[in-house]
Amino acid sequence: ILVKPARENADVVVAAVADRDESHARAFAAKHGIARAHDSYDALIADPDLDAVYIVLPNSLHGRWTRAALAAGKHVLCEKPFTANAAEAREIAELAAKSDRVVMEALQYRYHPLTSRVEQIIASGELGRLQRVEVAVCVMLPKRSNSNIYDYSLAGGALMTDGSYTVDMLRTFGGSTPEVVSARAKLGGPEVDRAMTAELRFAGGHTGRLHCALWSSNLFWASAKVVGDRGRLRYLSPAAPHLLPRLTIRSADGKRVERFPRRTSYAYQLEAFAAAVLRGEPVKTTPE
Repeated sequence: ILVKPARENADVVVAAVADRDESHARAFAAKHGIARAHDSYDALIADPDLDAVYIVLPNSLHGRWTRAALAAGKHVLCEKPFTANAAEAREIAELAAKSDRVVMEALQYRYHPLTSRVEQIIASGELGRLQRVEVAVCVMLPKRSNSNIYDYSLAGGALMTDGSYTVDMLRTFGGSTPEVVSARAKLGGPEVDRAMTAELRFAGGHTGRLHCALWSSNLFWASAKVVGDRGRLRYLSPAAPHLLPRLTIRSADGKRVERFPRRTSYAYQLEAFAAAVLRGEPVKTTPE
């Protein structure tokens, strides 16, 4: 998800990769034409030729290796969720604020033009006063699996993985952090959810709903809807808008459909990260 966008970006070179199993690192490097393969994450962040690191480890390790990378003077692009809990998130936010390094959470959907357009429409007032925001993100994984995603000790589960998108979308489109009114989980193990549904309420009086699932028989549940008192908008595949880049808006002006590039969200995200590192441009997904 990073190698191909990097090839299309003149500002970025993927110069090294690391894995606990050096043979895996070497195989990945050979496959993708990467110059160096390290046999540990410590060796990678100590590499003096690297300006930045991309952390795509199990969720429970994100905070640890973001701290280590910052201590080594690297810029950090870290996969969502940024950390495994709120206390760790506050710690990373403080470290990032004290450093002169870019620390960016890889919520790639935020950098796609479709998402930016949704934010613009809401801010314009075209939909009127917000009434409800609904977001669903569903993927097709086995109901039972030995994957890290179903491992509580690695901060797995539906809400901690793809559910990160739903929480961020509700905060972004809803305009604030909502309170939870009710929540219902389907378990994929003793301590891990394979699906989560929650009803929420915002300070402004509007409501929200999130649904996330690691297994769903209906991928078209993956959608985002914003309803106001003068209009509404809806689109599919909100966590990966490049897959179905079409937005439907209904308002006092009638119904219209807006279309967007199929260029991957990961390419836009990498552009934003590089611009922040090289030119000091702001990013949308900071530790705060």
